[in-house]
Amino acid sequence: MNLLEIKNVSKYYATHKALENVSLSVPEGCIYGLLGPNGAGKTTLIRIINQIATLDAGSIIFDKEPLNQKHIYNIGYLPEERGLYKKQKVWDQMIYFGQLKGLSTAEAKKRSETWLLKFDLMPWKNKKVEELSKGMQQKVQFIITVLHRPRLLILDEPFTGFDPINAEIIKNEIKALKASGTTIVYSTHRMESVEEICDNICLLNRANKILDGSVKDIKMANSKNLFEIIFEGQIPEWIEIVSHEKLEDGQCKVIFNAGHMNRSEIIKRLASEVNIWSFREVVPSIHQLFIDKVKEVNHA
Repeated sequence: MNLLEIKNVSKYYATHKALENVSLSVPEGCIYGLLGPNGAGKTTLIRIINQIATLDAGSIIFDKEPLNQKHIYNIGYLPEERGLYKKQKVWDQMIYFGQLKGLSTAEAKKRSETWLLKFDLMPWKNKKVEELSKGMQQKVQFIITVLHRPRLLILDEPFTGFDPINAEIIKNEIKALKASGTTIVYSTHRMESVEEICDNICLLNRANKILDGSVKDIKMANSKNLFEIIFEGQIPEWIEIVSHEKLEDGQCKVIFNAGHMNRSEIIKRLASEVNIWSFREVVPSIHQLFIDKVKEVNHA
């Protein structure tokens, strides 16, 4: 079942086209990567989902209902440009934002304490935000975003400002939220993290959707039937070599085009001619697909 459905959404700012007839579906309980170069329309779409901006055409369905004001309590939004009050104490700010999302004071305090302990921020609860390091401020912002346990969590570049250790902590929390049933829309330029945590992706470019679907299906659909083999022996003459490299111990690594042969046929034929050490299909990375698809559209 889809928690969020974007149907033929368009948005214009005077003569500037920000979104043009964009449709996508976000399955419940998944991590959905919203990708695209700067100016592609990602932020505009996020602002429309959060009801910060209005759409000019199309519709948005949230949990089988037209998106409306009550759904704000079921959505958490971590913007790329963080929005903490620098002069306010961490604890007071967390309680305040929890109440804005519908929590009672007692529940907001209980949940805030749990998160502060989890992130080792309890000693800083009565400090002003401006007294915290940038990484600590980012943790506080993340806590505020998830405090009310939203059904839909929208993360815009959530790892900005984190060192590798704290980025790993946040990544694990995102995975844990997904495991608990939270649906996550993840907007980023970091393709390596998309590969690791996203189930589905949508690629926007110049206000249009140019690609969407499951990560696995997209990669397989864009594979070019290339295989890599590491082996001992002579390179078979029938192999259409793309690249080859001599390795230690007399081994050789070859990437080749298998043409119309399937995996089973390739392995059977190779096994009769060489001593195979490893064999795998060469599937394009999301990073490479991102670059290729954007270039393809921009030069069309």
